[in-house]
Amino acid sequence: MKKKAIIISLAVIGLLIVAYFLFFRGDSTETKFSYVQITRGDLNVIISSSGTIQAIKTVDVGTQVSGKIDRLLVDFNSQVRRGQLLAVIDTVVLAASLRDAQSSLDRAKAQYDQAVAVHERNKQLFEKKYMNEVDFIASKTNVQVLLAAQKSAVTSLERAKLNLGYAYIYSPISGTIINRSVEQGQTVAASLSAPTIFTIAEDLSSMRILTNVDESDIGQIKVGQKVQFTVQAQQGKKFDGEVTQIRLNPNVVSNVVNYVVVVQADNKERFLLPGMTATVDFYVDYREKVLLVPNVALRFQPTDEMTAEYTKNREKELANLPDSVKKKMQQFGGGQFNPGMMGGGQGSTSSGNNGARRRNANRVWYYDENNKLQMSMIFAGLTDGKNTEIIRGRNLKEGMKVISGVIENNAASTTTTNNPFNPQQGSNQMRRGF
Repeated sequence: MKKKAIIISLAVIGLLIVAYFLFFRGDSTETKFSYVQITRGDLNVIISSSGTIQAIKTVDVGTQVSGKIDRLLVDFNSQVRRGQLLAVIDTVVLAASLRDAQSSLDRAKAQYDQAVAVHERNKQLFEKKYMNEVDFIASKTNVQVLLAAQKSAVTSLERAKLNLGYAYIYSPISGTIINRSVEQGQTVAASLSAPTIFTIAEDLSSMRILTNVDESDIGQIKVGQKVQFTVQAQQGKKFDGEVTQIRLNPNVVSNVVNYVVVVQADNKERFLLPGMTATVDFYVDYREKVLLVPNVALRFQPTDEMTAEYTKNREKELANLPDSVKKKMQQFGGGQFNPGMMGGGQGSTSSGNNGARRRNANRVWYYDENNKLQMSMIFAGLTDGKNTEIIRGRNLKEGMKVISGVIENNAASTTTTNNPFNPQQGSNQMRRGF
C-alpha cells in the first residue's frame, strides 16, 4: 500500500512538471542581444572605382600609301628606337610612278624651251611689223602655259618621291611594339584614312589608369591624391598610384554621370600590362589609432522593454543627484531619458539650440558590470561604411562590448538579458532582423 502511494505521488509530481513546462514556460520567449566590440585602430575613408590600365603615351603607326607589305622588320614586344625602320611596302609601282613623273617633267621642260625660242623670234617679227598683235599675244600666252605645265610636272615629281619615301615606315618614337595589325604580303589600302600597322607604347615603366568616378564622389577627388589598386593577375599585391588629372568632360552611362580620373603608377617590375582592369581605392581621409565602433551598433533601435528599463534606472540615479548636475546632464543627453532620442540612427540631427552640437551625435547601448542597461551618447567622426570614429563618448573604452541587435531564443532559462560580462550564456540562437 505504501509502495502504491509512492508511485502515485511520483506520477503526480511528473504531471505537474510537464504541465508547468507546457502552460507556464511554453510561450515564454527569452530576449537576448548580440554584441560588437569597440576597438582602436586606423580608419581609412575610401572611394572605390575601376578602370583600364594604359601606357602613358601610345602612337599608332600607319601608312600613307597603298600597296603590299614587302618586309616586316619588327614583331610584337620588339623594342624600337626613334627613326628605326619598321616595315617596307612594295616599291615597284611607286618607283614606276616616280620615273613617269620624271619623264613628264623632262617633256614639260623641252616644250617650254621650244616655246621660249619661238616667242623670241616672234617678238623680233612683231617689232618689224611682220606679225600682227593677235599672233604675238598667242605666242606669249603659250610660253606662260608651258611654264605652268613645267611647274606642275615638278610638283608631280616631288609627290612621287614622297610616296616612294612613305613606302619605308619608320618609328616616330622609342618604345615597345604592343600591337601589329598586318602580316607580310598583306595589302593595305590608304584611300580614305591611314590604316594602322603598329601600335607603339613609349615607356611601360610608368602606366596610367583611366577610372570612372560617380558625380556624387568626384568632389572628394583631388589632383595629387594617393591611391592603391589591385589587378587580378597579381592576387594579393597592392600597387600605389597618384591622381594626375580629373577630366572635365562627363560620361553618362545608364543615366549616371561619371568623370574620368587619370591615375599614374610606376611599373618598374613590369607587373602591369596594357588593357588590365584595375580596382582602384582613392584614400579620401585617414585617422590613426582612434576609437572605433561598428556601424551596426549605431543603427540599433532599443525595444520597449529596454526603454522602460533604462528610464527606470536613470530615474533612480538622478534622484540622488543635485539639481545643477541634473540640468547639466539633461543638456548633454545624459539626464532623464526621452523616448524621442530613440530615433538616433547614424548621422542623426536635431533642431533647436543644441542642433549644431548634436549634428554628429549618436548613441550606443550596453550592459555594465552590474548588469544594468546603459546608453552612451557619442560624437561621431569619419566612417568607412563599416566602422565609425568615436570623437567623444561617455564611459566608452577599447575592448568594451555594445549591443548590435536582438536575438530571440526559446529556452527554459528565466534570464532576460545576455550580458557580455556574464560567462554563462545560452545557445541555439536565432537572429532577428538586425
